[in-house]
Amino acid sequence: MTQHREESIHRPGVLVFIALFVLFSIFLLSQLAAETRFVPNGKLVEQPRFWPAIGVLSMVGFGLAQIALSWRVKAGWAPGEVLVWLRAFEYLAWFMAYVAVVPVLGYLATTMAFTTSLAFRQGYRGVRSLGAAALLGLAIVLVFKTGLSVKIPGGAVYEYLHGSLRNFMIVNF
Repeated sequence: MTQHREESIHRPGVLVFIALFVLFSIFLLSQLAAETRFVPNGKLVEQPRFWPAIGVLSMVGFGLAQIALSWRVKAGWAPGEVLVWLRAFEYLAWFMAYVAVVPVLGYLATTMAFTTSLAFRQGYRGVRSLGAAALLGLAIVLVFKTGLSVKIPGGAVYEYLHGSLRNFMIVNF
């Protein structure tokens, strides 16, 4: 075994990640019959269930083999590393808040506020950095909503604007 391979197996937290992968794979395996079908009198490789079954069974088998290998070399697990992984859920919460606020404040205001807030959250405190984050939010809106005409609902706050300005904001921002 190469030095790199041994280090990757001995990293703390590997066993936890593999166990979660295997549990998810077993869940997928349990759903296979409900989510796919078997067509009578069809060739095996042409069955709608065949290739998903191959993929999911491979996930389970290779995951179990990796667990066995990890136990053999005593990879162990580190609660601290798992906590680092869980920190990623903060950004899921940011995204869910963003999705909830867009219909209220509109795409432009929400995008500019969230790009600036995330820059601040990442430690950028300077006026230039926060201004650049706000301009990035504006550029995102101009590209997606104005330029590409992506259909994003207008914010409820736009209802308080006067006629033609309201329509302009709903269509473009």
